[in-house]
Amino acid sequence: MRPARGDLPTGEDRGERDDAALLRAVARGDADALAVLYDRHAGWLHARLTRRCADPETVREVLQDTFVTVWRSARSHRGGEAGGWLWVIAARRLVDAQRARARADRPLREEPAPDPAPSAEERVLAGLEYGEVGAALDRISPELREVLRATVIDGLTTREAARLLGIPEGTVKTRALRARRELRAALAQLASDTHPLGGMA
Repeated sequence: MRPARGDLPTGEDRGERDDAALLRAVARGDADALAVLYDRHAGWLHARLTRRCADPETVREVLQDTFVTVWRSARSHRGGEAGGWLWVIAARRLVDAQRARARADRPLREEPAPDPAPSAEERVLAGLEYGEVGAALDRISPELREVLRATVIDGLTTREAARLLGIPEGTVKTRALRARRELRAALAQLASDTHPLGGMA
C-alpha cells in the first residue's frame, strides 16, 4: 500500500467532479480509474482507519476491502462528495472486521444477547438512508449526523460508535438524542415544504 499523504481527501483539491467521473468509469469496469481513486484517497482513509484501529493488518485488510467494494458497488454512488461515500464504506468494513475478531475471541460457551426490537423510527432510518429521510439527515449538523448514521443506520452499539468516531460514549448518547430531535424537526420542515397546505381541511 502506498504511504499515507495526510488526513484530508486529496481529491478535494482536484475537484469533486473528477471523483464522480472516476466512479462512473469504475462502474463501467475501468480498472485504471479505480487505481487513480486509490492513489487519491487511500492515504487519508488509511490515516483515519489507523486512528480507530491499532492493528495495522486489520487496517490493511479493511482498506483493501474498501476498494474491492468500490469496484463492485460504484454504480450505487448517488452523486455528492465521493470522500464521504468512501469513508462510509471503510467505516462499515472496519466495524465488520472488529465484530468478526470479537466473535473469534469470544468463548464458545458465551451466548450473545438478543438485540432489542428496533423502534419504528429506527426501521424507517435503516431502510431509507436516502430519499426523504436522507434529505432530512443532510439538514442536521455533521457531528450529529455521523452519530445517527453510526448508531441507527449502521446499527452500532454506543461503545462501537464511540470507538469508530473517536469520541466518548457519553458524547455519543448526548449527540444521538440531539440528532433525533433535529431529525424530527427536519422531517417536519420537509413535510411542510412539500405539502404547505397539508394541514388545512
